[in-house]
Amino acid sequence: MSSRMFQNVITQMKDAIDRPVGVADERGFVIACSDLALVGSRLNDYSYVEFSGNAVVKTEGRCYCPLTSDTSQVDYVAFAEGTDEQSATICSLCAVAFNESKLSYDEKHNKSAFLKNIISDNILPGDVYVRAKELHFVTDDPRCVILVRMLNNQDVAAVERMQRLFPIRQGDYVISMNEKDIVIVKLLRSVDNLDDAVSAAELARQCLREELGINSVVGISTAAEHLRELADRYKESQVAIEVGSIFEEDKNIIKYDSLGLGRIIYQLPTRLCEMFLNEVFKKNPIESLDDDTLETIDRFFENNLNVSETSRKLYVHRNTLVYRLEKIKKITGLDLREFDHAIVFKVALMVKQYLDSLSKPRI
Repeated sequence: MSSRMFQNVITQMKDAIDRPVGVADERGFVIACSDLALVGSRLNDYSYVEFSGNAVVKTEGRCYCPLTSDTSQVDYVAFAEGTDEQSATICSLCAVAFNESKLSYDEKHNKSAFLKNIISDNILPGDVYVRAKELHFVTDDPRCVILVRMLNNQDVAAVERMQRLFPIRQGDYVISMNEKDIVIVKLLRSVDNLDDAVSAAELARQCLREELGINSVVGISTAAEHLRELADRYKESQVAIEVGSIFEEDKNIIKYDSLGLGRIIYQLPTRLCEMFLNEVFKKNPIESLDDDTLETIDRFFENNLNVSETSRKLYVHRNTLVYRLEKIKKITGLDLREFDHAIVFKVALMVKQYLDSLSKPRI
C-alpha cells in the first residue's frame, strides 16, 4: 500500500481538521500524518489497543479506528489526537476516507497487475475470464497497446505522469514494463479507428519531452477485440518500434499496420536475405555503388520513377540523370526505369538495410 496515497488524502482534508490525524501500520508506525514530524515514529500507546470490529477505540491521548481488510488481521489504522467525541467522530470519518482511497488503489493496482500478466503472457487463457470477472473487467471492449520507450534517460516520475495523463476512469491503463518501457492499454471507440491511439501517443511523447526532458519512440499495435489478444498486440508494438528503427528512422510514432514490406523483411531468416542479395546483384555487389549513386536511387524512388521530376529535385539536367541510371544498369544489371526491376532493387535495398541493422545496438 502506498503511504503517498494516504498522505494525499490527509493533505486534502488538513485545513478542515483542527487536530493531527494520520494512518499507522499494524506495528503502530506512522506512515502518513497531517503532522509530518510524526511520520516514521511509533505511537507509544498503540500496543495497548484492542479492536472489536470497526469500532473506534480510545486510549489516553488518541482515538483509533481500523481500516477494512480482506483478512481478519488489522493492516492499517486511522488515528486522531484527542479522546473527546469530536476526535472519535473525526477518526471515524478519516477511516471512511482512507478506506475509499484504499479500495480505489487496490482496484487500480490489481487491474494493472492483471493486464501486465496478460501482455507478458504470464496467465492462462482460461484464467483470463475468471480473473476478469472477479475484477469486474469488461473483456470485449476494443483496445490497443501503445508502447512508449524512453531513449535518452529514464525517470521514475514518467509512469506516474502517464497515469495522470491516461486515468483509469477513462478506461485506460498505464503499466511499467521495465526501466525504459511504459505500456498504455488504450480504450478505443471502435476496432477500425486508431485515431485515438495516435493522439494518445503524440500526447505521451509531448508530455515526456516538455515536462521531463525525455525523448521517446512509440509503437502502436492493431486493435484487440478481447483481453486475451493483448499479449499479441504487445508484441506488435515491440515489432513496430524495432522495424521502425530500421526502415523509418525519421519517425517517432510507428503503427504496426503501416510497416508494410519492412515487417515482412524483418521476419525473414538472415541466410535467406543474404541469398537474395547474392541473386539480385550477380554482376557486382551492392557495395559497389557509391553514396552519390545511392542518393540518386533514393530520390528516383521518392519521385515514383519519374525522370523529369527527379532531375528537378536533384538540380541536374535530365540527360545527366539518364546517364546515372544507365551507369546503375551497367553495374547491377537492373534498369530502374522498368517497374519490375525497380521493385526488385527497392526490396534489395531494404534487405541490405535490415542486414546492416543487425550489427547495430537495438534501441
